[in-house]
Amino acid sequence: MTFPDKAFESIHTFASAYFDQLAIASQSVDNGALNEAALMLGKAYDRRAAVYVCGNGGSASISNHLVCDHLKGVQTDTNTRPRVISLSSNIEILTAIANDVSYEDIFTFQLSTMADAGDVLITISSSGDSENIVRAAQWAKSNECSVIAMTGFDGGRSSKLAHINLHVESDNYGVIEDTHQSLMHILAQFIRLDRMENTLISERRF
Repeated sequence: MTFPDKAFESIHTFASAYFDQLAIASQSVDNGALNEAALMLGKAYDRRAAVYVCGNGGSASISNHLVCDHLKGVQTDTNTRPRVISLSSNIEILTAIANDVSYEDIFTFQLSTMADAGDVLITISSSGDSENIVRAAQWAKSNECSVIAMTGFDGGRSSKLAHINLHVESDNYGVIEDTHQSLMHILAQFIRLDRMENTLISERRF
């Protein structure tokens, strides 16, 4: 059944239903896949491999936010120095590629310019089927980069291309994006916690 499937009598009843859906969606994420994603990112950060992230619309916002929390957050109180780049952040290069090449290649063009074998690509797409996301995942796999895909709905093509799929069982964009945002925070905070002195943890804000 889709959510929502009716109008609500008040915003608080809608909010209550929305938060219920968010709780269900968060529990749908596979714990094994989440553990694998944390290990993959931690190892990439340790060897100073680049981690690229991309998305469209709200997922572009999550991509840009991920850079902040993983680049700045993970290294706070640790010896880890992550290299994290959002392929969704530079409007000048995005519009140049879209105008002169194609919108479908806005991420692959950047990857082909900067990425090396052993790097990691994180794709964020509720549908999992945006053409520029799919092409980015295909390029990464063909060039020996690992792929983590955050998806929703039926997962789309990127869920099948990814080495690790963090899939959210929901058909509501807001619920999916909220869960993707939470996964981004969870990965950053867990990796930071894993590398901090235990005595510091209770003294810090996360």
